[in-house]
Amino acid sequence: MSVLDPVVELVRGLGTTLKMMFERPVTVQYPEEKRPVRPRFRGRHVLKRYDNGLEKCIGCSLCAAACPADAIFVEAGENTDERRFSPGERYASTYEINMIRCIFCGYCEDACPTEAIVLGDNYELSFFDRRSAIYTKDMLLESVASEEMLTPQKTEPGKYNRQSVPLMKNPQD
Repeated sequence: MSVLDPVVELVRGLGTTLKMMFERPVTVQYPEEKRPVRPRFRGRHVLKRYDNGLEKCIGCSLCAAACPADAIFVEAGENTDERRFSPGERYASTYEINMIRCIFCGYCEDACPTEAIVLGDNYELSFFDRRSAIYTKDMLLESVASEEMLTPQKTEPGKYNRQSVPLMKNPQD
């Protein structure tokens, strides 16, 4: 180690600083301009629906069982032909996620047999008190195109068999 080594390193550091001064900054003006997220990003949860507006969640509570942080609470109810929420026998009458406890691991998404819960790309999560950090079923459900697609729906008797998990064509990962 010579006496000039610290001086050489100082000049290299100052050269890097000088080089960076002439490059364009990579600043994103956040509220107006949002950065695109990566394809595997795990953001706010969304409860999906079928094309006819029925909910995909059948109230099986597998997502709550798979959650390592115990952030999900599911309570099941029975479907009838007069008040149908999902194609199966049951539906989630109560579905709550405590976002303070959630660690965004994606285990709930993996455990769901109907692909009802997915972690979306919304990263704007903020709350001012603990009560507003609990997302209810109404907050999580995907929106529908028209009013007649809202649940509960009235269906003709026997339209949906007693199969809890509907048959899927070409299930996706």
